[in-house]
Amino acid sequence: MDVAYHEEYVKNSRGVQLFTCRWLPFSSPKALVFLCHGYGMECSNFMKGVGTKLASCGYAVFGIDYEGHGRSMGARCYIKRFDNIVKDCSDHFKSICAQEEYREKKRFLYGESMGGAMALLTHKKDPSFWHGAILVAPMCKISEKLKPHPVVVSLLTMVEDVIPKWKIVPTKDVIDSAFKDPIKREEIRSNKLIYQQKPRLKTALEMLRTSMNLEDSLNEVTLPFFVLHGEADIVTDPEVSRALYEKASSSDKTIKLYPGMWHGLTAGEPDGNIEIVFSDIITWLDRRAGDDGNTLSRKSIKHSTPSPTPDGLTAMASPMSLNEQKHTKKRSHVKYLCGLKGRGFYHHSAV
Repeated sequence: MDVAYHEEYVKNSRGVQLFTCRWLPFSSPKALVFLCHGYGMECSNFMKGVGTKLASCGYAVFGIDYEGHGRSMGARCYIKRFDNIVKDCSDHFKSICAQEEYREKKRFLYGESMGGAMALLTHKKDPSFWHGAILVAPMCKISEKLKPHPVVVSLLTMVEDVIPKWKIVPTKDVIDSAFKDPIKREEIRSNKLIYQQKPRLKTALEMLRTSMNLEDSLNEVTLPFFVLHGEADIVTDPEVSRALYEKASSSDKTIKLYPGMWHGLTAGEPDGNIEIVFSDIITWLDRRAGDDGNTLSRKSIKHSTPSPTPDGLTAMASPMSLNEQKHTKKRSHVKYLCGLKGRGFYHHSAV
């Protein structure tokens, strides 16, 4: 299916010019998907793969660069208040949903990394508005391996209002930590729209506080969601994605953990792995994008079992009740023992 790409600048409620883009199928879209990018990232280039893939499968896909990110105006990667960019996303996305040609379409949020936090917070602003969310390695908590020492955090907090924009927060190279494929990693590093300097003081503290607040309020998540996470991710913690699945109040929720995969599931893995991830995303969307208006009630665990070869087996337990779950907490091996009732099914596919 052919895809049309468009760009447009809009102004937020604070008068800042923001870059927006969209990927559209030439036929009437199945549903609307709204992209929330990660920290320091942008939509037009970095998330092009997501936009074109979903649009080629019949979805209208819309992206926005947060203030200070990508092609939007503002101090580079400076987040004064996380609530500001949540409001910008909510306002822009709802303005699209209000357009006549889209009013009857279902609405899905899509967030990667920090964008996962954005998607969840956008949902919390109006819980009944959204039909679902895809959360790829969401930032519900900063990994302990990347988080500054508590003493450092305490010292930085004392001066955040004095030097909020200073690039002084010590951290590891996120690109090296997030993207496995070395060729893709260098392509990402060469993207001049991606912020690659040290985090600004206020930005880092806002991200830390936001992730801590999310971690403490996972039970308030009510919308249908599909959370995907690489088990070898050292940027965001897959254990917290598991906690999101377990604690969320959603009646329709799915989790899949990918053995050996890193943080950048849709852009930093070998091509074969990326295709697996997109196949899972599209399958989840297709099952929920229909016009029948039925509310699904399902809890689904998709888990991968590692094998001695690069490819293994994926087991999906879905869609009805789960009588028991047992899993180890080894990062590279997760097992679930699922008892299925009703019309559930057990499916194997190549990973």
